[in-house]
Amino acid sequence: MSRIGRKPITIPNGVNVTLDNGVLTVKGPKGALSRELHRDMKVVVGDNEVSVERPSDNKLHRSLHGTTRSVVANMISGVTEGFSKNLDLVGVGYRANKTGNKLVLNVGYSHPVEIEPEKGIEFEVPSNTKVIVKGIDKELVGATAAKVRSVREPEPYKGKGIKYENERILRKEGKAGKKK
Repeated sequence: MSRIGRKPITIPNGVNVTLDNGVLTVKGPKGALSRELHRDMKVVVGDNEVSVERPSDNKLHRSLHGTTRSVVANMISGVTEGFSKNLDLVGVGYRANKTGNKLVLNVGYSHPVEIEPEKGIEFEVPSNTKVIVKGIDKELVGATAAKVRSVREPEPYKGKGIKYENERILRKEGKAGKKK
């Protein structure tokens, strides 16, 4: 049995979890999230904890068990603490700034690239070369950070581009002159 799936999720104070026809809704101090869960997974909402049970041991149910539990835990964590992804801009003249709620990136193209945040996402630019993507939905924060990174992915020779804060770029050796 899934060790992650068996673990119950404690509901912190100030968070309300409801299940209605397969749609789980979590409301907390930072906002509300709702998600339709797989119809085979049984989610039990108690007084101060949520647990996920699976109907059988077939492969689909085993794979969904831990995933469903992690999704529910991330929803509860998102409405209480929120999620963020940090991005770094590496390169001469590469910079980011925020105008209104849009993120404007100057990353070596002939024009600045503007990115409009989706609903529930917020951009922060603490310095010219740092961007923080914040939100309560972990999946949406990760997708938006990947979208920002895809504007100029890091190249392997000098490492220039937009990278995640702790990402390690595998470097390639450049042209090596033949010695005589």
